[in-house]
Amino acid sequence: MMGLPLRDHQHHTYGEYLTWPDDVRYELIDGQAVMMAPAPNLDHQDIAGELFYQIRQQLEGKPCRSFIAPVDVRLPRGDEANENIDTVVQPDVIIVCDPGKLDRRGVRGAPDWVAEVLSPSTAAHDQAVKRRIYERAGIPEYWLVHPNDRTLTIYTLQDGAYGKPDIFELKESTRLQTMPELEIAWDALVERLPKQEF
Repeated sequence: MMGLPLRDHQHHTYGEYLTWPDDVRYELIDGQAVMMAPAPNLDHQDIAGELFYQIRQQLEGKPCRSFIAPVDVRLPRGDEANENIDTVVQPDVIIVCDPGKLDRRGVRGAPDWVAEVLSPSTAAHDQAVKRRIYERAGIPEYWLVHPNDRTLTIYTLQDGAYGKPDIFELKESTRLQTMPELEIAWDALVERLPKQEF
């Protein structure tokens, strides 16, 4: 694993994960417990919160629902029992359209859309490790928001794989590619971010 520290070098499952104390957060990636970064900074929270807020407003009265971290998303490889799943992630913002994937512990199965807001401590993990996991799980659309360079990277699933990503500036608005009735307006949000230093 790149960047983020591991709990240990053992193989873990969701059943074990549920017994761990809440003072340190982990994600399970193929059974490896990867420590999540400490509390995100305000820029990260501002962007994730705004994405969630805009999406939630646009989904009002529709069957799809949006959620913001921390929400456990269990990504089984087949029909294994929940306690045996070895990949559990906490994306920053998600959309889930199938109510059958929701239960009191979170989400089981691939969300319809995932967004991660990058920070220096998690960028490599989100861009490499999680991209591979989300592709394998069949998540149709994956957004990586880069606050520092004011860009957005979008991966969409085609024939079971993420091809070359589309890259946009964080300006005006961006429509979701797999749900074009939804869009994110960037201008007001970007104005609140600290000025870039060159």
